[in-house]
Amino acid sequence: MPGSRTPQRQRTGTAGKLRLAPGDRERQIIDGAIAYFSEVGFSGQTRELAKRLGVTQPLLYRYFPNKQALVERVYQTVFEGRWNPAWIPLLQDRKVPLRERLVEFYRQYAAATYRPEWIRIYMYAGLSDPTLNRRYIQLVRKHLLPAYCREVRHACGIPDTDAPIVEEEMEFVWSLHGGIFYMAMREHVYQMKINVDFLTQVGFAVDNFLAGARTTYPQLLERFAPEALGRPRARAMKSRTG
Repeated sequence: MPGSRTPQRQRTGTAGKLRLAPGDRERQIIDGAIAYFSEVGFSGQTRELAKRLGVTQPLLYRYFPNKQALVERVYQTVFEGRWNPAWIPLLQDRKVPLRERLVEFYRQYAAATYRPEWIRIYMYAGLSDPTLNRRYIQLVRKHLLPAYCREVRHACGIPDTDAPIVEEEMEFVWSLHGGIFYMAMREHVYQMKINVDFLTQVGFAVDNFLAGARTTYPQLLERFAPEALGRPRARAMKSRTG
């Protein structure tokens, strides 16, 4: 009709492309970078990323001043952003048998982390710049493993004490944690078809771990952390050297 006006949608300089709000554009770049780096690794070039996103490289650098800043945001989003502090109280809830706690923890942990982009970025980072992996491992070591080890102590009938968790205990627990991580690697890195349900596999791994822990864990403490058993440290030092 004469005098009527059709609302005009904001467009970029390239015909037919909508101009996104800054927050939406940043989210687009981050999501695209996660997909891109999970495919080609952190050696991928921002020029190619910009091309895949359909934006110019200068526009990309308007949001992230350099490639390292973008990689840092990817790390924060994929790794720190998916870490859930509620996992620790879940592991510590002794009203529930430890086996059930561990299976539920790995159900939640896998849903948050064992995704193709998480696994593949983690592997690529380890090959090109393990600094990011070390940061994530430190997060696991600081918050998850000590709580994990204390619950294994308790499940093995060892009274609660303030005795510190020792490196040998953490390595013992890594045997389970790393084994379950390998399940995800087989699927998302090696692209192998796994014919057993993930939680069934987790149940097998947890059962094997706890069965071995009941025998091995007290012996480990006897040798490396006798304070946890109410015994003097000198015995541990003798075991280490003898």
